[in-house]
Amino acid sequence: MAEAGDAEAEAEIEQQAALLEKEVSQAELERMLGGEHDAGNAILSLHPGAGGLEAQDWADMLLRLYLRWTERKGYKTEMVDYQPGEGGGLKNATLTVEGPYAYGYLRAEAGIHRLVRISPFDANARRHTSFASVFVYPDLDDTVEVDIRPEDLRVDTYRSSGAGGQHVNKTDSAVRLTHLPTGIVVACQNERSQHRNRAMAMKVLRAKLYEIELEKQKEKMEDLHKSKKDIAWGSQIRSYVLHPYRMVKDHRTGAEVGNTDAVLDGDIDTFIEAYLLHRIAA
Repeated sequence: MAEAGDAEAEAEIEQQAALLEKEVSQAELERMLGGEHDAGNAILSLHPGAGGLEAQDWADMLLRLYLRWTERKGYKTEMVDYQPGEGGGLKNATLTVEGPYAYGYLRAEAGIHRLVRISPFDANARRHTSFASVFVYPDLDDTVEVDIRPEDLRVDTYRSSGAGGQHVNKTDSAVRLTHLPTGIVVACQNERSQHRNRAMAMKVLRAKLYEIELEKQKEKMEDLHKSKKDIAWGSQIRSYVLHPYRMVKDHRTGAEVGNTDAVLDGDIDTFIEAYLLHRIAA
């Protein structure tokens, strides 16, 4: 009986030790997330690169990846805008991600993502390379000032083509905002109310303009001129190779994972943690 009790006690100690190790690891990660908005919510936006259906499908795969990742983290997501691509996939998608350190973690994902695979859309089963871009912005609260003048905005309303049933399509409830000085366009068609769609679109626009201002300040500090990278060769942060071998590699940190199915199902913490460590060391 004593031996059984000892075994139970040993198993409990091992379980507690594993739990403590996990909590310490989480605390270390959060220590690395010390940026001004790292602890807050995020706005995630995805766009396919050139390549039509192939790239649109890849962008849709990435959207599923991030939705699965947020589900694992227990985060709440809300689709702000989803534009389906012609023939399949997506033309662009924007969603909010709500949860502790959502922005701090997702910042690691901003950049160009490259996919290499045998195309399911190619009758000759040839290998294709596709690109999609991921943009991540902080979901700003009302204490952060972003000056948007009414005369700098063009507001268009239109009938929603997204989810919401017949009711949402009976009125011009969807809203598209164009910020004339920068050319930034933000749309929201998720809510039934035009007022709520406009408020959400303004939230996304504020986040994008804030990020642009931060980049300007960063460039001044570094005295560097950065050109916007094309969604194409040479600018990717991560490659997902499904053929002729299977491997996901982050080009910034060198982190590699062979289980591509798990990664595409949202298991990306290895890459996020490696990026955070790399950023601290840089």
